[in-house]
Amino acid sequence: MLFTALVMALLLDTHLLKLKGFFRTAAFMPYAVPGVIAAIMWSYLYSPQLSPIVDLLNGIGLKPDFLGPGAVLWSAANVSTWLWTGYNMLIMFSALQSIPQELYEAARIDGASNWVIAWRIKVPIIAPSIVMTTVFSIIGTLQLYSEPAVLRQISSNISSTFTPNMLAYTVAVGNNYQQAAAISVVIAVITFVLSFGFMRLTSKRAGL
Repeated sequence: MLFTALVMALLLDTHLLKLKGFFRTAAFMPYAVPGVIAAIMWSYLYSPQLSPIVDLLNGIGLKPDFLGPGAVLWSAANVSTWLWTGYNMLIMFSALQSIPQELYEAARIDGASNWVIAWRIKVPIIAPSIVMTTVFSIIGTLQLYSEPAVLRQISSNISSTFTPNMLAYTVAVGNNYQQAAAISVVIAVITFVLSFGFMRLTSKRAGL
């Protein structure tokens, strides 16, 4: 998701892409859709009985099973990727817009190509934004609930303990509030450790 967001931001920041306003809006629109609504929409697209995509793939000899045991995790991840890629892209794109154009002009005078400018100048400068979106993604991943909970209604391959939040909710619904609270605390601790650890790692590499 973050790599796709970065590539999209870099493309929007070049002079090669036309209709930038349209593409920015189109990329951000999925974020405006509530997670539950997005999961319901993708459930329709995944359903073998209802999906026009499944019908099309079946017509060319493919037999997709988006909700099968080997694909359901990726199907749930796809919903989150669709929702959040545009949001992360706009954060990175905003950081790119703050870079002085003189840097690019100097690099071109030195013979740098667009590829070199992107990966040797733009990406290092917006590294703080990339770190921030990565931390947000770590937190969001550990908080995942709505998408698999909705997909569970049409797939037996998603259990009630599919994600940490679903596990905590299932335990709480079973009136075991102490265990649910303990699971919630563990999720919070793991989220903090992973987020803080990633920030420390990136700070050391940056020499901060």
